Amino acid sequence: MTLWDLFLKGGPMMWPLLACSIIALAIFIERLFALRQSKIIPADLVQEIERLTRLGRLDDIEQLLRRRSSPICPVIMVAIKNAGMRREIIKDYMEEAGASEAYSIERYIDVLGIIATISPLLGLLGTVTGMITSFHAVGMQGPESQMLAAGISEALITTATGLSIGIPVYICYRFLIARSDFLLLEMEKASARILEYLKGEHYEVQA
Repeated sequence: MTLWDLFLKGGPMMWPLLACSIIALAIFIERLFALRQSKIIPADLVQEIERLTRLGRLDDIEQLLRRRSSPICPVIMVAIKNAGMRREIIKDYMEEAGASEAYSIERYIDVLGIIATISPLLGLLGTVTGMITSFHAVGMQGPESQMLAAGISEALITTATGLSIGIPVYICYRFLIARSDFLLLEMEKASARILEYLKGEHYEVQA
């Protein structure tokens, strides 16, 4: 029996399960590449910003940030534009910008959580429809008795498929959650270091 034959024996619930697996795989691969530390918090960029900040060359930092597309850039840009203000004020602006960037970092991850939840449920639904077919075949004679075996086969295949999709997708979901939390924490640390050079008690840039 080929894999395709096994798929067809699983009944109509195999199609939404197939769609869930494809969507989950696409999201995981896309997020795996998107959530690289070199993309979110480039070490060379942060080091250069810290160096220019210590020198008070804020215009150079703005030009540098405009040339880069890292999520940390808008956060630093807000701090640069409000340089010299009290620490609490700059921090509030940075947190507001960071919340917007956090959304872009965590996007699509919740979809994996949804797929991890509904895949076993779809498998369970396939189990129910398969058992209905089986009970319908009980008591019948002749070729109709094949419906009993087909119904049981459908029930078992969809259950196994739903669990086979849901378990690894949930693992991928938790991995990406942990990865995004780590990157957001590192972005916050880098922003806090730069903030210390920009804060001012009397609205002046700290040299």
